[in-house]
Amino acid sequence: MSQSHFDPSRYAWRKVEGEPGLAFPVHHDYTILGYDLAAGTLDMIVRWQGDGGHCPIHRHVATTTVLVLEGEQHLWDLHPDGSRGEHRVRRAGDYALSVGDALPHLERGGDAGGVVFFGNHAADGRLYEFFDEDMKLVADVTMETLVTDWKANT
Repeated sequence: MSQSHFDPSRYAWRKVEGEPGLAFPVHHDYTILGYDLAAGTLDMIVRWQGDGGHCPIHRHVATTTVLVLEGEQHLWDLHPDGSRGEHRVRRAGDYALSVGDALPHLERGGDAGGVVFFGNHAADGRLYEFFDEDMKLVADVTMETLVTDWKANT
C-alpha cells in the first residue's frame, strides 16, 4: 500500500483573522476542494497553525463529516450561558459525524497545528451559524457565501 501525503501547496488558501481584543484569537486558513450548490454539498479543509488560533464561535447546522488529516483538532462546546463544556481532542486519523444539531463551539488546532477535512451536506445550503462572545447569533454562513468569500480572497 502506498503512503499518501497531504500537500497544502496544491491548494489556494483563504486566511481568516478575527478582530483584535477577542477572548480567544481567531486565526486559521481554509480551502474549498469542491462543491455542488444544487446538490447541497461542499468539501473543504481547515488548517490551523500551532499559535492557538481558533475558528469564530460557530454551530454546524449541516450534516458534516470530519476527518483529521494532520495534527489535532481541539473542541469545546459552549452552553447558552457561555460556559465551556468538556475539552475534546481529535487526532490524525480520527473521524466524526455531526448531524446539524451540535452546540456552538470553539475549535482550534493543537500545539503543532492541525489540518481537518470537512464534508458538508445541506439541502438548504446552510453550513454554520456564527455567534459573538455573548452567544448572540450574528450570521448564517451558507455554501454560496463561503464559496464567494473564498473566491474573492484567494
